[in-house]
Amino acid sequence: MKIRQRLWTPAAGWTDGSPAAGALDQLVLAFGSPGTLRQQGLFDQLRAWHPNALIAGCSTAGEILGTRVHDDSLVTTAVQFERSAIDWVLVPVAEDTDGREAAEQIALKLVRPGLRHVMTFCDGLVVNGTSFAKALRERLPEGICATGGLAADADRFMETLVMCNGIGQSRQVVGIGFYGDDLLVGYGSVGGWDSFGPLRTVTRSRGNVLFELDGKSALELYKIYLGEHSCGLPATGLRFPLLLEDGRGGAGLVRTVLGIDEASGSMTFGGDIPEGAKARLMKANFDRLVDGASGAASEGLRRLGRDNAQLAVLISCVGRKLVLRQRIEEEIDGVREVLGDTALAGFYSYGELCPQGTLGGCELHNQTMTITTFSEV
Repeated sequence: MKIRQRLWTPAAGWTDGSPAAGALDQLVLAFGSPGTLRQQGLFDQLRAWHPNALIAGCSTAGEILGTRVHDDSLVTTAVQFERSAIDWVLVPVAEDTDGREAAEQIALKLVRPGLRHVMTFCDGLVVNGTSFAKALRERLPEGICATGGLAADADRFMETLVMCNGIGQSRQVVGIGFYGDDLLVGYGSVGGWDSFGPLRTVTRSRGNVLFELDGKSALELYKIYLGEHSCGLPATGLRFPLLLEDGRGGAGLVRTVLGIDEASGSMTFGGDIPEGAKARLMKANFDRLVDGASGAASEGLRRLGRDNAQLAVLISCVGRKLVLRQRIEEEIDGVREVLGDTALAGFYSYGELCPQGTLGGCELHNQTMTITTFSEV
């Protein structure tokens, strides 16, 4: 596997981190701000460098290249596999749909003999990540997992874009299939937040809108627990996600606060909140967030079955970036310590897609560092 990485910034233009030759590259992962993904000139340059590659990616809340985190840039990672292949499908997300149909189309196109893994990038504002992940779980064969993320728009939540062999566009999803017996793929997804307060029951919800916990207004309970931080909702809610316990002693699923409705006393989260689920509030612990990133890297290596990877795609959450602030690169440094000289690329998202524990398939996560590792043998 040969890897070429580059960075573009408005101030410096392209910074070549590796040789320009790329006629044999099969895949270019491109992550950048919405503004960069809309620039036809940047895409045209990528196409000139990598004439035969799939160029795919999405808009972000921050771009990761090596151990640096950038904003309003474009980071690209070109991959030339030695003995493996890829295929891809771009699916539009129709009005009044939640993305489930798009996931079904991805599986329909990509599932065939030799499939090892699926990676996908979705419009983060129109796709319901829970429904999308559930459809992938149902449609992918046993033993085939999917990872990826929901595109972001910094902390603006206005428009998110997906790129697939053209400038970025909204209302679409790209799925990439990886094929070949010589390709190894691992994954890991870890949060690192501390839970606090009593365990509560979701007594009224609809999709990703939570109305009541233990028969009381969810918003009012949040305000009580957040105290002085409640005046900044929903933005401050990114620092206080909700943990949905899985009932089996596992890590559970974390859900991010996206919005509030004072009139109904409800809260909107970055994934479904099923009625009857057990939930607990969480708060930031800086050291544990950094340790969580290292844990995701270790899990990615364990599932890879090797002590090193050639490429790691890192997808972390915008909420973690807002909490860690000037310490944000510490979580990337933690990944580097585990993965060594592995090529690192990725972005900050509105949601992370990764199997949960040993279940395989795909789940929507919030507020995690999710890492997908690749290596050819």
